[in-house]
Amino acid sequence: MADHEHIILSHYNLTTPYPTEWPAGTDESDASDEDLPSPLKAQLNVPWRRSKSKFSALERRGIGRRSLVPGSQKTQDGLENLVQKDEQDPLGKYDSVVSVLRSRGFPADSDTHLRNRFMLSSTTFSPTLFLSQAQSNASTQSLLQGLEYLSQSIDQRSASLKVLVESNFERFVRAKATIDNVYTEMRNHGAEPEPERPLTHSRHASRNSTHYRNISNSSGHYRSASGQGPLSPGKGINRPLPSDKRKNALIKESEYGVQGVKAPLIEVAVKAEEIWGPTLGGREREETFKAAISSVKKCQAILACGRAVSACVKREDHEDLVEEYARARRYTHEARDLSDMALRKQVPLSESQVRQVVVTGRMWISVEAEINNFKRGVWRKLTGGPQNLGSFSDGNQRDEHIALISILLELGVDDNPIWFWLLSRYDYLKNKIHATFDRSRVEIEVLRRRLANAEKPNHRTVALHLKSHSRQSAEDRIRHLDTAPVLELWELIYNSFNNILSVPGGLLGEVTDFCDRVNAFIEGKVQKTLPVGIDGQSRQHHRLSNDMIRDLQNGVNELVGLIRENVFSFFADPPIEDISMLYSPVPPLTPNTPKSAVFAPWAHQDSRFKFDASHPPPPSPKRGEPWEEFAFWPPYASSLSGVHYLGKILLLLGTAAIEMANMNPMSSASLLERMRSLVGGARERAARAVCTAWNADAESCKFLEDWMRAPDRRDMTRMPFHFTAFESAVLAGMQKILYMPDAAITKSGSADVVLPPPSKLLQVVRSQFVTSLYKALSGMVENAERKTPTGDDVWATSINGTTASKDGRGDVIDASNRNIRMLLTLSNLKALQATIVPQLIGQFETNCSVKLTEESKTIRDVLAQIDTRLFESYTSPFAAKLSSIISAGIASPDWAPRTNRPSKVRPYVSSALLLVVSVHAEVSTTAAPLTHPILAHLLELISAALLAAFTLRPRYSLPALMQATLDVEFIAQSLNQYTSDRASDTQSQIYLELDRGTDNDARTRLQDELPEMRAVLKSLREATRSEFGCFKKVRVLKERAERA
Repeated sequence: MADHEHIILSHYNLTTPYPTEWPAGTDESDASDEDLPSPLKAQLNVPWRRSKSKFSALERRGIGRRSLVPGSQKTQDGLENLVQKDEQDPLGKYDSVVSVLRSRGFPADSDTHLRNRFMLSSTTFSPTLFLSQAQSNASTQSLLQGLEYLSQSIDQRSASLKVLVESNFERFVRAKATIDNVYTEMRNHGAEPEPERPLTHSRHASRNSTHYRNISNSSGHYRSASGQGPLSPGKGINRPLPSDKRKNALIKESEYGVQGVKAPLIEVAVKAEEIWGPTLGGREREETFKAAISSVKKCQAILACGRAVSACVKREDHEDLVEEYARARRYTHEARDLSDMALRKQVPLSESQVRQVVVTGRMWISVEAEINNFKRGVWRKLTGGPQNLGSFSDGNQRDEHIALISILLELGVDDNPIWFWLLSRYDYLKNKIHATFDRSRVEIEVLRRRLANAEKPNHRTVALHLKSHSRQSAEDRIRHLDTAPVLELWELIYNSFNNILSVPGGLLGEVTDFCDRVNAFIEGKVQKTLPVGIDGQSRQHHRLSNDMIRDLQNGVNELVGLIRENVFSFFADPPIEDISMLYSPVPPLTPNTPKSAVFAPWAHQDSRFKFDASHPPPPSPKRGEPWEEFAFWPPYASSLSGVHYLGKILLLLGTAAIEMANMNPMSSASLLERMRSLVGGARERAARAVCTAWNADAESCKFLEDWMRAPDRRDMTRMPFHFTAFESAVLAGMQKILYMPDAAITKSGSADVVLPPPSKLLQVVRSQFVTSLYKALSGMVENAERKTPTGDDVWATSINGTTASKDGRGDVIDASNRNIRMLLTLSNLKALQATIVPQLIGQFETNCSVKLTEESKTIRDVLAQIDTRLFESYTSPFAAKLSSIISAGIASPDWAPRTNRPSKVRPYVSSALLLVVSVHAEVSTTAAPLTHPILAHLLELISAALLAAFTLRPRYSLPALMQATLDVEFIAQSLNQYTSDRASDTQSQIYLELDRGTDNDARTRLQDELPEMRAVLKSLREATRSEFGCFKKVRVLKERAERA
């Protein structure tokens, strides 16, 4: 386009392709033209300046100096030179030097002097400047190649000019001599012969001349250098001719010999007109005029009829046109009857009757021509293809074809307009179905290829879209279902199906309307309102023959079959390989197409489908992705966007199938079965595609975990809430795909078309639902047990950066702490096990009308196993530490008291309880509901460790027995609210083990020391109130109240 504009600017001497005024330079004649002598100007057709049109710059002239060199420059003083406005790169690298300068930022269009320094044809050409600017990026190799190209071009031009001159020199000379002789004879015809001069040898003359191009001057003819040409001074051109012979000379001044007789002829004509003009008309003309006027008056109504028909045609007044045409036929019949009567009676017609017949005949010829042209226009409009009365969107368009058929029947036609309109409408709908489907599939495939060749979305993006149904606004949910390119492709697919399958304004609506009109014409309902024509001639066209009826019914069935086959092919077939519809012919990179492909100029104007012909969208890469076999599934699309748009598309499909199956009278068992197979096949393919994406999204559910507390449950993260919203949305969308509930209630008879899904398909969905739960739970465990998050994790940035994330209330969750992650995951699992998973199972059972008895039991067992695994994983490190502390403390030689009455617990007790305090603090601040089960479990582990340690000591004296009792009771009373049956049983076993390791005397004395030991325990509890006050029950109650 830029080169084309540059050629136009160079040719017309313009500075802009859109000028607002005529260039001032074109209003002035060329300075070189002003210098020519007047005779030579006349010979060369050089226009005079005073009569030169300002649009003469647009005229192409084969002679003259205005076009010596195409694209030559014109200076400000009006003179041209041989420097062109643009040239090819002399080194052969670029097609346009000015384009290169423009791209470098030089004002090449406005600055002529600067541009000439880069033009090889200019005397101011600067090689240094040209190489440093225009060839700044050229390599040494390209410069050497340019030098070779320049040398070859110079040699070629020199050789071609030399060969041209040498091979045609004699022709040039003979042509020049012939032109001189003819010109001399025409110039000097009738002039005095002049004495001949001795001739000079032409070879001698050529030595005195410089070059024939220089001698030719501006006339374009070659002149002899010897001075013997017709314009030379010695030929007598400047000597005046005698007056009696000059007037007969074939020169312009004598008008080439006509001037002598022109003036007398003009004088004679003027005098004749003055004398004979008034008398030539005479009485004869007067009588003629009177007779004509009388005939016109008598036949005025007949003449007015022809004009009226023409006026009705122009203003498209069909009612008046029929009346005027009938009146014209009446006049014609009258004239025909008049002539027939004269023939029968052998009586000549009177002069007035002859005039009537003649005027009527002329009128009828013009009327017939007008009516025939009008009929052809009506036929074109009635059978006009794409403008075939549109899609009958309003009442005027719906009745326009009836008006056209009526006017044809009124005027009378040989062919049946009803049949032709129905056939044209059938052809139009058939072509439109093919074109619409083909175009839609190509456009969908173009966007699909771009998505397939794009980068796969990262985990952060996937997690963001999986959380879309957690948003409050419905618009926000839809806008964040998937990435913008995926949603764009989904919208294109949905709009394509809507334009095809929508009954109110889609292609199916036009087919349905066509079917209704066919039935109306077959039953004769419409014909009751149609005219029968003049003399009932059009009555024969009111009835359709049996063959016509059969063909029309088959045509409607064919249109329905085309829609069904194309829709089923789109769902069942893999993506198309050939997108040649956007090319003419197909681009070379497209499979199964020739290599000579170029971009089609008529291609779709949507910018999304405009691309370079040499760089079309590459085919989708084969990476083994599940979506590669589905033409209707955007690459990398999420299951959320899939169920949303496929639910809407299948709703259109189900409604359309019901509409097509209920078309009357074409409904049949075979058509109903085909509609069922269409709905069932599309539903199965859509459900399998959704299940494939659902499986991939379930693996990505672990990225829903952002380690932010839930607003309503501070002991949980937001992951269960996001997961519930995701699974619920998929289940709800899957129900719309499987059962199409909205399509099933739109019209009666829908139950015969939209059948319940087969058990095999339900089993696929059922298995995928259970699998999604398993994968989500596995992802939660993986998030909790992972030691160091990787860079792809959604929450890895916060861990590597701030090591903590804050929620809305200012609480800090240290996501890098494995214990905190495990506690929150345990709390999430409790919620899943208690409410969320049963709720999802119930939703699936309700939506799909199946019972998940075995699956429910399996899911509960899996949840219990995961809970136990994480619980043990969290408590086992603390259990090992407690066991080590207790074992070391009791096995220590310093454990046995040196006094008869111990008054303190051993240090290992405090160490063990302080470790439990740290666990309590961590659990209560992270997931408070888990505090009791975890500390109860730790108490059981402490009791077991005490039992194992005391079992290792063989004998216990009374002080040792008192010390052991004091240690065990202090731990038991401190953790009293976390005591379980198992811990109580273990403590009982501890006392039994201590009793076995002592004698009766110690047992008896221990009973006496119990009151004192109770006092010691009380004092110890009071002394450690601040250290172990977190274990008090009142605090637990208070926390529960605050949480409630």
